[in-house]
Amino acid sequence: MPEAKVYRIRGMHCASCAGIIEKTFRKVEGVHGAEANFGTESVSVSFDERKTNPAALSESIEHLGYSLVLPTAEEMGMSADEHAAHLGISQSKAEKLAELAGMRARVISVLPLAAFSAFVMGWDIFAQLGWVPEMSSTAYEFFHHLLPIFATYALFVVGQPYLLGLYRFLRYGKANMDTLIGIGTVAAFLYSFTLTAFEEVLAPYLNVEYTYYDVTIVVIAFITLGKYLESRSKIRTGDAIEQLLSLQAKTALVLRHGREVEIPIEQVAHGDLLIVKPGGVIPVDGTVTDGSSYVDEAMVTGEPVPVSKGVGDAVVGGTINTSGSFTFRATKVGSETLLANIIKMVEAAQGSRAPIQALVDRISSVFVPVVLVLAFVALGAWLTVGVQYLGFSQALSNGLVSFVGILVIACPCALGLATPTAIIVGVGKGAQSGILIKDAASLEKLHRVDTVVVDKTGTITRGKPEVTEVRAYSSQGEEQLLGILAGLESKSEHPLASAIAAGAAERAVAIPDVSDFSSIRGRGVRGTIAGREYFAGSARLMGELGVTFDARGIDEAARRGETPVLLASGQELLALVLVADAVKPEAAEAVRALHTMGIRVVMLTGDDERTARHVASQVGIDDVIAEVLPEQKLEAIKQMQGEGRVVAMAGDGVNDAPALAQADVGIAMATGTDVAIESAGITLLHGDVSKMVKAVRLSKLTMRGIKQNLFWAFFYNVAGIPVAGGLVYPIFGILLNPAFAGFAMAFSSVSVVANSLRLKAKRL
Repeated sequence: MPEAKVYRIRGMHCASCAGIIEKTFRKVEGVHGAEANFGTESVSVSFDERKTNPAALSESIEHLGYSLVLPTAEEMGMSADEHAAHLGISQSKAEKLAELAGMRARVISVLPLAAFSAFVMGWDIFAQLGWVPEMSSTAYEFFHHLLPIFATYALFVVGQPYLLGLYRFLRYGKANMDTLIGIGTVAAFLYSFTLTAFEEVLAPYLNVEYTYYDVTIVVIAFITLGKYLESRSKIRTGDAIEQLLSLQAKTALVLRHGREVEIPIEQVAHGDLLIVKPGGVIPVDGTVTDGSSYVDEAMVTGEPVPVSKGVGDAVVGGTINTSGSFTFRATKVGSETLLANIIKMVEAAQGSRAPIQALVDRISSVFVPVVLVLAFVALGAWLTVGVQYLGFSQALSNGLVSFVGILVIACPCALGLATPTAIIVGVGKGAQSGILIKDAASLEKLHRVDTVVVDKTGTITRGKPEVTEVRAYSSQGEEQLLGILAGLESKSEHPLASAIAAGAAERAVAIPDVSDFSSIRGRGVRGTIAGREYFAGSARLMGELGVTFDARGIDEAARRGETPVLLASGQELLALVLVADAVKPEAAEAVRALHTMGIRVVMLTGDDERTARHVASQVGIDDVIAEVLPEQKLEAIKQMQGEGRVVAMAGDGVNDAPALAQADVGIAMATGTDVAIESAGITLLHGDVSKMVKAVRLSKLTMRGIKQNLFWAFFYNVAGIPVAGGLVYPIFGILLNPAFAGFAMAFSSVSVVANSLRLKAKRL
C-alpha cells in the first residue's frame, strides 16, 4: 500500500467536516484510505499516484468548501526541513493569524449589535416579570424597525459561512456544524421577516409582535465569538512544535581553508568543522574535536543542568553553548539531526488518532443528521400536540424556538475537539521533557499499563563499565595506586582498560609513564614504572605469580556482577579495583515511583542471573527473568500478556527490538540503536529511566483530560437538547432561548480547549 501523505486543510470547522472529507476522499479512484484530524486541521491520505494526485484530491472537496494546502513550485525546491517548517508552522500560523484577524473584525462588528439585541430581549423578559415598566410605544417602534437591519447584517455579512453551509447541504446533501447554524438562523430570520412584511395579513392568526431578529443576531454573535476564542486557543496547542523549530540555528560558523566562514545552515555538510562560541546555538549534530564547554540541552531533553562537553563527546543541534568555545565535526545534518527527527515525530504523533477517538468519530458521523431529525421532530410535536393546549400561534412560536435551539446547542464542535486538542498538548509537553511519542495510540495505551518490563544493561545500568571501588593494600594510597593501574591499562586494548582510565581521569589522578610494557595474554599486563615492575590482571595471574589475595572477597564481587582487577609488585598485592556496569542513580527512585502508581516492575535480561538479581535488589525490582535470548524475551512478554497484563517494555539494544514490538507499549532509550527506537512507540532521550515515570504520568494526565473533555462535550448536548426541545416545558414552563443555546455551544468548545491547555501547567 502507498505511504500516507499528510496535507493541511482549509475550511475545516468541526468533527463533521472531518467525516465529510474522509468519505469524499475514499470515493476518489486510487485512494486507499483517508483520515482527517479536526484538531490539527489536516488529513492523512494514502493514494495511488498513477490514478490520482493531490490537485485532484483538493478539487474533489472544493465544492464542499474545503481545499488542500499544496506546495508551490518554490516550495517544491526546498529541503525536507525547510518544507516542513514552511508548511507545518510558518505558513500555517500566518494563515491562522490572518484568519483570526478577519474573525476578530467580524466579532467586533457584531458584538455591539448583540449587546443591543440582548438589552431589548432582556427588557421584554423583565417587563413580563414586572421588574421593569413596559417599553413605550415609541421605543418599541424604533427597536421594531432597527432590529431587522441589524439581523440582516448579522446573517448576510457575519453569518456568510453558515449560509454557505446551508447552501451546500441543500445542493450536495452534506451537513456540518455550519449547516445547523445556517438552518436555525435562517429559519428564525425568515419567520421574523414574514411577520414584519405581512404584519396586517397575519395579525389575526399569529402574534406578530414577537419576532426572532434578536435570536438571529445574538446566536450568530455568540457562535462567531466562540469560534474566534476556540481558534485563538487552538493556536496555543501547537506551541511545542513552534518552540522546537525556533531552536534551529539559521547559520553556522565553519572552518574553510583555515578561515572562519559563516554560511546558511542548509549548506553545512558531513565532515565540516564548525566553531561554536559562548552563547551560540549548536547548528547540527556532531562530535567535539577541540576545546570544551558546558552545553544547555534543556530544550531537547528537558534537563535543566548544563552538560560538560569535551573532545570526543557528542553534541546535539539546537542546544546552547553556555561558556567556552569548541570545535566539532558535523556527523548529522539536515533531516538527519536529532532535532529534525524530534520535530517529525511530534508532528506525526499530534496528527495521529487515539483509539478512544474512534467512538467520537462514529458519533460525529451521524450526529448532524440525527440533530436535524430531532429539530424537525420537536417542531412537529409543537404543531401537533402543543397546538391542542396553547393554540396555533403560541405553539408555532414555541416550536420555532425549539427548532432553532436544538440546531444551535447540538453543534458537535466540543466533541470533535475533545481528543485531538488533549493529544496535541500532551505530545508537545512530552517532547519538551525529552519524551518522544510516536503516535497517540501509544500514549493512550500507556495509562493502562500494569507491568513495566526493563532490560538491565543501558536501561537500569549505565551500559558501560566503570570503576566502582578501589581497595588499597599498601601505604601508597588509593589515588596513587589507581594512577599506576591506569598507566598500565593505558597501554592495553582490554575492554576494561578504558573504564579504569576513565575512573582515573574522573578523580584527576596523575598517570605515570610506563616502560617495558607487555601483555600477558588472557590474564593481564606488566610494565615498569619508576624502575619498579608492576603486574595488573585477574586472580588467575596473581595465583601464577604467587601473590596472596582474598579469594572469597573476589568471588563475592563476581557474584555482584563486579569484575576484579588486581595490582601487584613482585609477590606483594598492592590494590584491588572493582569494575562494574553501575546502576543509574535515578533507577531506584523511578522503580519506587512506578510502584506508587501500582505498576509491577520486571527485569528481563540476557545477563548472568546472579548479577541481574543483585542489580534488581539495589533498585527494588519485583521479579527477574535472566539469561534469556532475544526470542525468549519475546516469549516472556507474550506470556505476561497471556496472563491478562498490559505490558510496557523498556530497552535499548537490537536484542530488545522483538520484545519492544510485541509489548503493548515499547519504550526505547535514545542512547540505544535506531532499530530499538523504530520498534518502540515512545522514546526517552538520553536513556533517562526517570523519564519512564514521567511518560506514564503524562499518559494518565492526557487521558484524564480527554475523558473530562468528552464528559463535558456529551453533557452539554445530552442536557441541552431535551431542554431546547421543550421536554421540560410542561413541568416548569421553561423553554431554552436560542440565544442562550448559542452561548452554551460556544462556551462548550472554548472550555474543552482551555481544559486541554491546563495540561501545560501540570508537573510530570
